[in-house]
Amino acid sequence: MPKVQKTTHNVRRDWIIGIAIVVVMLVGIFWLATRPSRGRKGETISFTSDKGKVGIVELTGLISDSRRTVKQFEEFAEDKSVKAIVFRIDSQGGLVGASQEIYQAVCRAREKKPIVVSMGNVAASGGYYVACGGDTIVANPGTTTGSIGVMAEFVNVEGLLKKLGIRLESIKSGKFKDAGAPYRNMTDADRAYLQSWIDDAYSQFVEVVVKERKLPREKVLEIADGRVFTGKQAKSLGLVDVLGDYQDAIRIAAQMAHIKGEPELVRWRERRLSWWDILFQETEGMLHRLGGMHLLYWAGGW
Repeated sequence: MPKVQKTTHNVRRDWIIGIAIVVVMLVGIFWLATRPSRGRKGETISFTSDKGKVGIVELTGLISDSRRTVKQFEEFAEDKSVKAIVFRIDSQGGLVGASQEIYQAVCRAREKKPIVVSMGNVAASGGYYVACGGDTIVANPGTTTGSIGVMAEFVNVEGLLKKLGIRLESIKSGKFKDAGAPYRNMTDADRAYLQSWIDDAYSQFVEVVVKERKLPREKVLEIADGRVFTGKQAKSLGLVDVLGDYQDAIRIAAQMAHIKGEPELVRWRERRLSWWDILFQETEGMLHRLGGMHLLYWAGGW
């Protein structure tokens, strides 16, 4: 009899756990369905009328996909009613390729109208890279920025696999095809190869800072060791132009565009997707970020 009671208790516990998991999943799906949409077809929305327009582009969190941000810059650049753009950044950085695509989009847009960057809490590594495309960079005195550098992270579980009695083998076309694989230790040749990969991307970052900030390469190299700076420190080093907040950036953009009075702020609004579309977009993006090797312009630890 005691054994039967224990089994019944376990079954009841399993049912409770199962119901809890289902509830959590339903709450997650509801959140995805009701939060601001992430569709691709956009339209601009404004908050006032009959005034000069300033477009607002916001970049927050991990830089993993450039398409949405690039699209906004392209549309605002072509919209003749938008006289300037404020690029609000609150990002620790992300993938190198996506950061470079956003930077190029900013550069193309600034050929047609002024671009003022407004740094929020963090605009470091890739977040600083994309900021370099603006005409003027505005940072709060306490903004965390800089972190000029590149990193790639690798996990090694070879010891764990051995304890579990699991052995993985790969058939490869070249000795570097599985460099950085988690199931084996790196060789000296692997490290040298991957370091050259990192060094090239790092050199590209440095050259952008040298070009856009008009600083001597030697000076940039002195501070481009991955360290972060406050906005105040960054200004003294020539990495930002003005100490101020978001409203200061809007004011500067309006002045550069010769807008008199308070400007009209215009944002890009995306169509709402169904919860099913959003769920699969999020899952696809997560799997993409987990797979393969990626170079990161990322402020580690922040």
